Amino acid sequence: MDITSAVQTLTESANTLFILIGAIMVLAMHAGFAFLEVGTVRHKNQVNALVKIITDFGVSSIAYFFVGYYIAYGRHFLSGAEALTQNQGYELVKFFFLLTFAAAIPAIVSGGIAERARFYPMLIASALIVALVYPFFEGMIWNGNYGFQAWLEAEYGAAFHDFAGSVVVHGVGGWIALAAVLLLGARNGRYRNGRVVAFAPSNIPFLALGAWILTVGWFGFNVMSAQTLDGISGLVAVNSLMAMVGGLLVAMVVGRKDPGFIHNGPLAGLVAVCAGSDLMHPIGALITGGIAGAIFVYLFEWAQNKIVRLDDVLGVWPLHGVCGVWGGIAAGIFGATSLGGLGGVSLMSQVIGSLAGLVIAFVGGLIVYGIVKVISGLRLTEEEEFNGADVSIHRIGATSFE
Repeated sequence: MDITSAVQTLTESANTLFILIGAIMVLAMHAGFAFLEVGTVRHKNQVNALVKIITDFGVSSIAYFFVGYYIAYGRHFLSGAEALTQNQGYELVKFFFLLTFAAAIPAIVSGGIAERARFYPMLIASALIVALVYPFFEGMIWNGNYGFQAWLEAEYGAAFHDFAGSVVVHGVGGWIALAAVLLLGARNGRYRNGRVVAFAPSNIPFLALGAWILTVGWFGFNVMSAQTLDGISGLVAVNSLMAMVGGLLVAMVVGRKDPGFIHNGPLAGLVAVCAGSDLMHPIGALITGGIAGAIFVYLFEWAQNKIVRLDDVLGVWPLHGVCGVWGGIAAGIFGATSLGGLGGVSLMSQVIGSLAGLVIAFVGGLIVYGIVKVISGLRLTEEEEFNGADVSIHRIGATSFE
């Protein structure tokens, strides 16, 4: 009996440590979001980029702890500490892990709305997104809420499969960002006489640092989505690697060696492979990532040049929104046994689930940011935007000579 109890305690402790390491790795990814944005925006908006990411994480934590986690999983933490520490506190650490996913939504949005958004209105919108919109879809997919997954399984033979959040996290974040970007409109001076004026990245080394931090942390994002040690799979790790490489190399070629595309290409591949990383053959993951790299480059260039209101500074809609949806569909293609996958997935369920995430995210984003826009406005004034968000909002520049 003592041996059995000791083994159980060891297993629970190991699982708790495993998912805690994953939570810390995904938490570190938020530094990647921050520096990717810092390196992309102009110098006068670098401080604002840093402040937005860390404060968004703060409000997301409160919103998800008190509201969002309950909506998604029907669990709360309004009980004594003794009850919360059962199973070595695994449930608490699981919340921490899933919180880092939830907080990625405002971090994704931040890159799209950079350089012209007001501070507190956007912070309030972030809290509403993490409390209400994101957990609604998260609970549908990862907790079986509202019978959506059961319906897909009954109709098409398998539920919607999204192992690490191609659609649940990245797709949702990207399509919410699209709503916010469209409501904000383009930055002043972005279009002149019907032509796009390119705002060059302010710091390529910071941009590259952000991409590297995200890339490394992504292996915690994907591999640790197993949530317990007995569910860990080397297939997830290698598929993540292959998709990353595929996105990188294709973005390098079609992006004509542009450093911005080269460093975002791996992220596009990683976004796309999240859903089916536990099912695909590594060659399928490589193809999935490569297609995602091409999607990002071509769609980013097309949108920036053809849609005037779609001034998406970091390209988060094509990178997270569209590549996320592609990843959900790709899981249904390359997860099939006929293409070397493990099977147990339905292409029709993957298409329907991906489109459902797209619609819920975009409509939810329009509602939340639309309400905030009516009540308080979303944009800085023309003068504030000209002076830069750093000085206008935070009263300090990134360097002493600004």
